[in-house]
Amino acid sequence: MTVILAAVIGAKALYLLFLWLGAAIICSWLSMRSGYGERPGLASGLLLTVFGLIPWVIIYLWIPRPGSRRAEEGIVPRRHKADERPA
Repeated sequence: MTVILAAVIGAKALYLLFLWLGAAIICSWLSMRSGYGERPGLASGLLLTVFGLIPWVIIYLWIPRPGSRRAEEGIVPRRHKADERPA
């Protein structure tokens, strides 16, 4: 019984870990594209997990900084061809 319970708890913990790391990655990407830098998004994603996504989605869609990649390229990032990738 103990081994089965440990396997179930371990699988749930692994899924929660993936959710936590995924939220941190998405928050970091959204904040970087919005022009606020990578660190604020990473910090809010790690500390607030899924709830950290909500403010960054709002910031990304409605209030990006002028001159940011999101403001210049739009909401959906443009795909670059192999010969025109930025340095």
